[in-house]
Amino acid sequence: MAQVWPGDAYPLGARFDGAGTNFAVYSEAAERVELCLFDDPPGGGDGNGRGGGRETRLTLPEVDAFVWHGYLPGVMPGRRYGFRVHGPYEPRRGLRCNPAKLLLDPYALAVEGAVDWDESCFGYDFGDPSSRNDADSAAHTMRSVVVSPYFDWGDDRPPRIPYHETVIYEAHVKGLTARHPDVPRALRGTYAGLAHPVIVDHLRSIGVTAVELMPVHQFVHDDALIGRGLRNYWGYNTIGFFAPHDEYASSGRRGEQVLEFKAMVKALHEAGIEVILDVVYNHTAEGDHRGPTLSFRGIDNPAYYRLADDDPRFYADTTGTGNSLLMRSPHVLQLIMDSLRYWVTDMHVDGFRFDLAATLARDLHEVDRLSAFFDLVQQDPVVSQVKLIAEPWDVGEGGYQVGNFPPLWTEWNGKYRDTMRDYWRGEPGAMPEFASRLTGSSDLYADDGRRPSASINFVTCHDGFTLDDLVSYDRKHNDANGEGGRDGTDDNRSWNCGREGPTGDRDVVALRERQKRNLLTTLFLSQGVPMLLHGDEIGRTQRGNNNAYCQDNELSWVDWTDRTLAEQGTLLDFVRRLSRLRTEHPVFRRRRFFLGDRRTKKTRAAARPEELPDLVWFTPGGAEMAGTDWSAGFNKSLAVFLNGDAISEPDRRGRRVADDSFLLLFNAHDGDLAFTLPPAAYGEMWMKTLDTADPLLAEDESPAVKARETVQVGARSVQVLRRG
Repeated sequence: MAQVWPGDAYPLGARFDGAGTNFAVYSEAAERVELCLFDDPPGGGDGNGRGGGRETRLTLPEVDAFVWHGYLPGVMPGRRYGFRVHGPYEPRRGLRCNPAKLLLDPYALAVEGAVDWDESCFGYDFGDPSSRNDADSAAHTMRSVVVSPYFDWGDDRPPRIPYHETVIYEAHVKGLTARHPDVPRALRGTYAGLAHPVIVDHLRSIGVTAVELMPVHQFVHDDALIGRGLRNYWGYNTIGFFAPHDEYASSGRRGEQVLEFKAMVKALHEAGIEVILDVVYNHTAEGDHRGPTLSFRGIDNPAYYRLADDDPRFYADTTGTGNSLLMRSPHVLQLIMDSLRYWVTDMHVDGFRFDLAATLARDLHEVDRLSAFFDLVQQDPVVSQVKLIAEPWDVGEGGYQVGNFPPLWTEWNGKYRDTMRDYWRGEPGAMPEFASRLTGSSDLYADDGRRPSASINFVTCHDGFTLDDLVSYDRKHNDANGEGGRDGTDDNRSWNCGREGPTGDRDVVALRERQKRNLLTTLFLSQGVPMLLHGDEIGRTQRGNNNAYCQDNELSWVDWTDRTLAEQGTLLDFVRRLSRLRTEHPVFRRRRFFLGDRRTKKTRAAARPEELPDLVWFTPGGAEMAGTDWSAGFNKSLAVFLNGDAISEPDRRGRRVADDSFLLLFNAHDGDLAFTLPPAAYGEMWMKTLDTADPLLAEDESPAVKARETVQVGARSVQVLRRG
């Protein structure tokens, strides 16, 4: 029998110090906690961390402030372990302790294996949720793994890209590289594959400064999906908030996944690319009262979850997943903050995107901007210094909170997405909001002191249509999900350009390609932070599936084949041009909001360039926009002057920022329009830099146009003119 020393109550989890490992777990409900150590079985087991291997149970000898702890000399990295919690099983009081269930350490730094959904994984007998199931789950569930903290980071430094210079690329670790022919087969779909030079070079070529990775915390594949032959591809089903998901590791699952993740971060940092994690701190994979007992439920159910006020057998759910973490619990808040700090300090990530972030703000029922969680983040010296991005909604009452997060935060701007889709599909009356979203959404963010960079602008993301599908389908086609078309939103705001799905009609195909360029041009030239969905730059399709959360297959993976690249090479080159244009010209990525007409009282005709307003809107006829022009529902075209001589903010060294001035001509009508250029005070000569109707056009091939001359802008297209 191994000797267990008292050890320490902090830090929580399993921490190796070079000579042994300290184990600590919080449970106020427990009467006794057993640490379970697993030896390697003869032949190495089943490869999933299940079955085989001798189990040694040791009672943790000490408890301080409800933290059970002990130290075992000689326990080395790679050792598998779990906990068994002895205590009351009284669901009517919210208590669900059962020592027959092997439990994951909530602070495990690595997890091995999978749940096979045997009945023993549940706290009740199938068919009777009020019963108690005492079958041992150890052979059918995951194991925690002791991890070495040592890694050679060398001279790794966070790139710390300012928000206004940031271009985000939302990516799935597996889906990005699973089909890439130039990534070695053994590395495809892994952390190492994402860090491969061919992927890094591609990201740099399109100007990406940050990859926002869909969930990489250890997650569980739902029983219902497994039963349909599917998997939880997206990963929004977390069970381990400190552990990188083991299936994305090419090098092993006994802690090697941690080293491989760190190596990926290091490689991306060397290329000047930040790593942002999409994190799911609002719920866990244990689901509602019918879900499995994997970790938190069996350790201390009422301390971790929001239970129903009228009957603690059930769970309050504002996430649509069966449970919600109890955000007013100090232990839940500690878990989340410890996790965030760990990923910054130990794993060197650069920021977080918080899934269903409105749930994090719920102390009770209503969303509160000043909830305990936001207070903790604000004062934390580590977490407050990285990029913090909110998905500002959940499924609870009052959960749509775009524009309402604290000043430290940026937000996925769902209103930007909806407005840009509406404008380019030709919805009437969209122009006023289009103008607001194009210029940074000051109506949402200026009042609380935030800047345009508070708006994370996107047209597509993982949830919904890809860009190619957005212009190819009027309705969702989710048959492959096996839910009879009931899943996925019906509010797609898409337009198929005249044919549903794939077509050989050349006119329809040409219009779709132009619409993609229109949406991308608007995205990259809007004030705020652009976010591009992986594969949109090469026309990735999900064949009309707008909820591919369970499609871990070629339907979701990025297609990098030569055929695809040949067909979409023009689009990829266009994205590269757009990104360069944004990078080279600070007028498209200002740190402060435009002032517009407040900038000067002088008449336009007499003003010098630096005295002109920083922003002026014009009708296609060349007159400044008036109230009636904005309110006319039929009006779908306008021009905007961006004054590069009137950028109000200095650079990081206090120097005045000067740039070229640009005129953006937007035509969402279904016919060509003649735009009259503004008076000479705004520019005597203009050069066409970009035209979505002619993506191969080079600026030096375009003739100069003088003030007050007309420019033909094709139907449903954008032109970018630079002042000569």
